[in-house]
Amino acid sequence: MPLTQMKFEFVWPHIAIHTSEMSSVNEPDFCAYVYVSLFCRHTVQHSLSQLCAVMVKHETPDRWPALLQLLNQSTKSSNPHDRQIGLMLLNKVMESNPEPFKPHYCQLLQLFSTVLQDHNNPTALYYCILTLTAITAYTGTEEMNQMRSIIPSLIVALKYLIKADQNQASEAMEVFNELMESEVSIIVPHIADIVRFCLEVGSDTALSDSLRVKALSCIAFLIKLKSKAVLKQKLLNPILQAIFPVLVAAPPPGEQDPEDEEDDSGDGSDNDNPKHCAAQVVIIDTMALHMPPEKLFQQLMPLTQACLASENPYQRKGALMCLAVLAEGCADHIRTKMLSSVLQTVCQSLSDSNQVVRSAGLFALGQFSEHLQPEVSKYCTEIMPLLLGYLSSLNQAKVGHVTKAFYALENFMENLGADIEPYLPTLMETMLSALNNTENLKIKELAVSAIGAIANAAKELLVPYFPPVIESLKGFLTATTEEMRSLQTQSLDTLSVLARTIGKDVFSPLAAECVRLGLNLTDTIDDPDLRRCTYSLYSAVSTVSPDCLTPHLTAITTVMLLALKSNEGITGRDHKRTHAGACLFTNPVEEKAALTLCDTTSIHISLRFSVENAYIDEKEDACDALGEIAFTLLKLLDVVLPCFVETVRKEHERQVVMGVLETMNSVIKSCKEEVFKNPSRLKEISYVIRDVTFIELYCHKVMLGQYHTHSFSFSLKRNPHARWQTGPSLWVQLEKSCTPL
Repeated sequence: MPLTQMKFEFVWPHIAIHTSEMSSVNEPDFCAYVYVSLFCRHTVQHSLSQLCAVMVKHETPDRWPALLQLLNQSTKSSNPHDRQIGLMLLNKVMESNPEPFKPHYCQLLQLFSTVLQDHNNPTALYYCILTLTAITAYTGTEEMNQMRSIIPSLIVALKYLIKADQNQASEAMEVFNELMESEVSIIVPHIADIVRFCLEVGSDTALSDSLRVKALSCIAFLIKLKSKAVLKQKLLNPILQAIFPVLVAAPPPGEQDPEDEEDDSGDGSDNDNPKHCAAQVVIIDTMALHMPPEKLFQQLMPLTQACLASENPYQRKGALMCLAVLAEGCADHIRTKMLSSVLQTVCQSLSDSNQVVRSAGLFALGQFSEHLQPEVSKYCTEIMPLLLGYLSSLNQAKVGHVTKAFYALENFMENLGADIEPYLPTLMETMLSALNNTENLKIKELAVSAIGAIANAAKELLVPYFPPVIESLKGFLTATTEEMRSLQTQSLDTLSVLARTIGKDVFSPLAAECVRLGLNLTDTIDDPDLRRCTYSLYSAVSTVSPDCLTPHLTAITTVMLLALKSNEGITGRDHKRTHAGACLFTNPVEEKAALTLCDTTSIHISLRFSVENAYIDEKEDACDALGEIAFTLLKLLDVVLPCFVETVRKEHERQVVMGVLETMNSVIKSCKEEVFKNPSRLKEISYVIRDVTFIELYCHKVMLGQYHTHSFSFSLKRNPHARWQTGPSLWVQLEKSCTPL
């Protein structure tokens, strides 16, 4: 690393700490030095511009006129290189602290309008667009017309930037999402142009996948926000005509689509694949959720039917994937007008000669089973024999395909209820054989999960099979190796389902042993998924044999309350760039400043938080379990409810807050007047609802604009085995459970 660059990088955190001493700096001299130094090598330019950004974070521009003069001089220079440097400096400074520059926004927008015409200077275009992105959220009505007038030039500039640098273009295209999220009315007059541009980029196979996905994602976001405008401007058909070739395209020779690979981990990494983006993650799914189904199906079904009749297996696969992702958003339309025909199509696909088509058919059947209940279960006499026959014919070496078959089977049979009885002998023979005779741990895990789904449907009908099931689960539950962890976790989850469904008389003898097992696991293994499943097990045991919990209540509730309050799994991240390294400082104050402001190659001013999904799930399940145990053992209400209130106020993640509110709703609904025996509790809960309503919570401040609180009837994806479901409004439960204030 050049010595000059090293000096700048090590001085950043010290500047952040000692900004109060900077009034002694001679600002004109400093800016002159910066101006001269900016013409050094690029690494020094980059470091210096970030140094200025740190300073602007603590010194408003009106107190640093020399900086404004420097920016004005360099960005308007006749020398293209000078303009690049000036715009880079402007970008870093604006990303650092955009709001104090608001009085200069109109002047800046005039500058951007000029720079966007400089098509031969892609670096200038890049920094200009990034700066426009940075100020968009802070613009007001006075800048609205200027912003609208820039959009055509912005689209043309992005086309030139794509030719020069696709990575920079992909980052710059974030400007559309920022415009739509902050003030969608700016782009409404230009919707057709933006859609055409994004379709052009998304359809171009010569471009990078990340750039194409960014373009397709922009279209989906636009559909979500302005579906009526998209329909009004007759853009639905052009969008479908453009994305269907992407959706049905065959992979390169010798390759497979990510979801068809045998080692597919299901971790969502294929979201960066344009085909996956077009089909599932984004456009078709978003259309189904936000457009009238009659208008969508009128345009979509001719394309789908043509692909289903094609001899190309990837066209048939694409059509089935399309039908699958329509199931959630267009459920009512499919259930009432075309369920029989689409089910027939999907079932026929399971006998297709090509495995990728059969996999898509299994996925579609799983989606239908999840979203088209209860009507789809009426076809069990046709579908169950088909699925059982298909499962028995599978080559277990192809674990990825076996996984898809279990997905379809599990989703379908879980909702059958007593209608599952004729199929129980075959089902349980298949599952127990997989547990006892298969070496593959993934297939064992799938079988254990399927037994949980069978139990949800069969309930006491499963009693004859309970002893061999428990005998198999015991071996998995006491495993100590890391490779067994996923199977162990699934076994805990299925054990919880059995506790709720098999009957108290059958399960009660195991209740105390289950509690001891859970406590031992949480004491010896540090894994959020495993802890989450122990919480579900405790709450299930509380419904069967609450006395078994009483001796261990302190230990059990302590672990769950700590989970709710924990910051474990939270990591700082910049919302635009990933960290390339880390600063190492011995002084904790310097370390804090460094984490906020820099890494070894760049400063990160706008810090947000990401939380691993496993820790969010753990918090949600801890909340569910505490609520249910409190309902069973009313003496816990004084412990649980104050913790819920505190979590709602202080939790970073809105998803967790919503889960806690839902559980509070259920507790109040179930326990009624008992909740308010403590007179202060009504006041505390009322105040926290007020804070939710008026966006006063910590999670609002972390993720402002993403948490809408106009309704308390939250709709969440819950564990299908959990007892607590979304209830009426929390206010309604308060009104029912107590006298007026």
